[in-house]
Amino acid sequence: MSRAQVHFELFVRRKINAPWVLEIATEDRARAFETAEELLADGRVAAVRVTKETLNEETREFSSLTLLSKGAVEGRREPKAREAQHAVQKIAIPEAQARGATTHEMVRTFQALADRAIERILRDGRKNVFPKVDGENFARTAEALNDEPERGYLLGGGVAAFIGSGANWAEKVGKLLDLADGAPEAGRPRGLALQVLEQPLSEIVAIKGGLAGLLGPDLDLGGSLAAMTRVAAAGEVSALMRFDPSLNKQLPALEGEAARLATWLQRDAFESVRSSLARRVVHELTGPRRLRPSDPEGEIDVLRALAMALMAAAPKLLPAQDVQDAIIERSKALVGSDFVSVYLDGRASALAEVAALIRLAENVAGVANKRAAARWIIASVGALRFDKEMRQGGGSPPARLASLAELQKAVRRASLPEAEEQACLVKIGEIGAMVEADCKLVMAVARAEAPALQRLTLLLRLATGETGPSGVVADKAKAEVMRLLRAPEVRAELAGRPETLETMRTLMVEAGLAA
Repeated sequence: MSRAQVHFELFVRRKINAPWVLEIATEDRARAFETAEELLADGRVAAVRVTKETLNEETREFSSLTLLSKGAVEGRREPKAREAQHAVQKIAIPEAQARGATTHEMVRTFQALADRAIERILRDGRKNVFPKVDGENFARTAEALNDEPERGYLLGGGVAAFIGSGANWAEKVGKLLDLADGAPEAGRPRGLALQVLEQPLSEIVAIKGGLAGLLGPDLDLGGSLAAMTRVAAAGEVSALMRFDPSLNKQLPALEGEAARLATWLQRDAFESVRSSLARRVVHELTGPRRLRPSDPEGEIDVLRALAMALMAAAPKLLPAQDVQDAIIERSKALVGSDFVSVYLDGRASALAEVAALIRLAENVAGVANKRAAARWIIASVGALRFDKEMRQGGGSPPARLASLAELQKAVRRASLPEAEEQACLVKIGEIGAMVEADCKLVMAVARAEAPALQRLTLLLRLATGETGPSGVVADKAKAEVMRLLRAPEVRAELAGRPETLETMRTLMVEAGLAA
């Protein structure tokens, strides 16, 4: 099985009985084991567990195998009563701090409230207090309850009973949308109906199982976030695809109940569902899990698509700064050694490796991440492999110089910080200077047995960075252009062809020479 289909995950337990959390995900087995041992030896964690995650190409699911398990793995058993109170404790602690009460007092208060609420719901259910609703009578029921003091409670009970027969989360969402389709058309009854439906919808999309049931269980994290983004921002995604149809590959069309929900979210309804999905996407982007565990190229592509879609929808979904921060945080992983080593693995040539790194630099966000990507580029261009390939590899010297010129153009498109961009351009230019020096291309073109116009055109294309890199090569070409233009025979030849002078002037301006 190929390396790209396997990765290793390190989970840690910070304290005894604390939940397991993912520390790192890496393709480097040794790094996972070394990090686990270091964390345990330093006393920073109570337990560690390393698993090997292997992708099944047919099912697109990962199978997990535990390779290492050390420390307080089992934890300590505690009374079930404490586990049952965990949810209550989560809200009791901040409430106790705000009120100046003890946590125990607030736990007892909230537990009593919860018990009374559950008891009332069960009692009202047995007495058939809640109306029976379906897609056909939902509007009439909402209108009939409009003047009831507890209209939200009563209608909510009826909705809960209706969706209870759904066999899975997708069916439950479908039932909720059936009710939405049958909601009152306007006024206070419509507001009541949609508000009651919004709560269970928000809760379903907020839990992992609910999303998997709605979007499909076979998606990797990148696919899941792409689907969530398309549900939450269907209109913005559609508009983007009209300008960039390639996004359809990374943000594929939705099906079934997910497509129905996306259509509803384009209306002025279920705003909390939209924002819940958006927050979930941003939260996952800041986490350690890979978007495309077996496809580093795909990881870059899906991150780019997510960034474009989320920024387009940011004013309606969540603050643009939150999106930017999440993309920057995710970009940190893309310029780390773990990702870069897998990303470059199997590249056919050193030139292809540098081109891939420039593409990586173009697609990461954040000044620090851009600088890190630039360091990878500089290191790769300065490596012996790249030097040898450019100076002694296949292809003619002009073709190799043209390749270096293309690399420089790509660097300029990557929006690197000025100092790092210049460093990359200089490094590529230095390699170009050595290639040119090996074959003395500029001199050969200047002294070729060819019309002066042809020689000047070839030299000016080198001087402008079109067919050769900037730096020494371009400077040599400029010097030869000026030398030729001073020659009386060349000036006479050009004077006899006035129709070419405008083209020459344009090239000279681009090269930074006086026209």
